[in-house]
Amino acid sequence: MNDLVYLKKDDVFTDSLVIAEQTGNQHKSVTALIRKQKKRLEKYGDLHFSDLKSLNSKRGRPARVYELNEQQATLLITFMDNTDQVADFKMALVDQFYKMRQFILERQSTIWKDTREYGKVTRKAETDILKKLVEYAREQGSEHADMYYVTYSRLANKAVGITNRDEATVQQLNNLSLAENVILRVIDMGIATNKHYKTIYKECKIRLEAIADLAYLTA
Repeated sequence: MNDLVYLKKDDVFTDSLVIAEQTGNQHKSVTALIRKQKKRLEKYGDLHFSDLKSLNSKRGRPARVYELNEQQATLLITFMDNTDQVADFKMALVDQFYKMRQFILERQSTIWKDTREYGKVTRKAETDILKKLVEYAREQGSEHADMYYVTYSRLANKAVGITNRDEATVQQLNNLSLAENVILRVIDMGIATNKHYKTIYKECKIRLEAIADLAYLTA
């Protein structure tokens, strides 16, 4: 639902790579600042990190990427030069932390849980019709029919602007159910009228454009 922060065990984090990119600093400069201010940052929680492959070359040393919670990230930015880019990033980061925390509260609500469960029922119906499509497409010569489960899931997700269904808002989940119902109807009708499997996919994409518009208007 965003690109600056992420959920992990019902808490919200950003990382040193995001901070470096968004503030216009080199990653090694950001991590050096984190190590310098380690004691202050750890007053707001433990500092966790992961080692990734070198950011510059295949033979370089793995880069240590630090994970920071909201307080740690906010504090770290105060130690940086307050350029316009840093100030703009801080505003965007605060906004996304707030929205993600609001989402955590929403996900704990009964309406979110009920909507998610209803979506799973819709997903089951779509999966059943996709099984028919896989066999139908194979009969028409498709060599990649088994990929349709992933292909159509991505199509529905894209239409409502999500990548992870467990991180979708109630509105996005409702739009997702609508998108999957559209896919179900188009596939079922396409098979019934002997349309080519590629034509069925194209018609699904066209129909889902309207869902994408709806998702944009209700975001």
